[in-house]
Amino acid sequence: MTNTAMLWILVALGAAAVLIVAAIEVRRRNRIRGAELRERFGPEYDRAVEQYGSPARAERELAARTRRVEHLHFRELNQADRARFASAWTRIQGQFVDDPSGAVVSANELIKEVMRARGYPSDDFEQRVADLSVDHAGVIQHYRAARALSESSRNGQVRTEELRQAVVHYRALFADLLQESGASQGPLRELHA
Repeated sequence: MTNTAMLWILVALGAAAVLIVAAIEVRRRNRIRGAELRERFGPEYDRAVEQYGSPARAERELAARTRRVEHLHFRELNQADRARFASAWTRIQGQFVDDPSGAVVSANELIKEVMRARGYPSDDFEQRVADLSVDHAGVIQHYRAARALSESSRNGQVRTEELRQAVVHYRALFADLLQESGASQGPLRELHA
């Protein structure tokens, strides 16, 4: 074997080694990114994997959501806004006794009002869910459940207990949105119907 051939073999082996090390590093970074997204999004991560068909596609979607939300300008609610929204929630709970369907509609509208006050831009439900999932992943399933029950109530297919459940689901998101960033959720007044 000539020196030139031996040199080409060594170069090829070196290139292969570099590619192997690079591939290992890419896989390591992807595992870390996946673990970070799984931690941040919780059950929403699993839902995205199911929806998009693979962890890689789900992670691209969740990363895109995170990038989108990073460019939004959210606002903290001041004490007056928190008190006003909390008072509105109390009225909704009282409304439930006489008008369960109306209370569900009011709860949904209050959620949208709080979101607008916080700086969430979209009136489209799916975009709101995607945006909320970034910082409120722990309660986003409540929003979806409330929406499903609310939609059923419009068709007259829901009983009072299901309407109560819709309000309870809205309450979970409402409480999370009302908190200061990084604050822990305090106890909420139970809804009795």
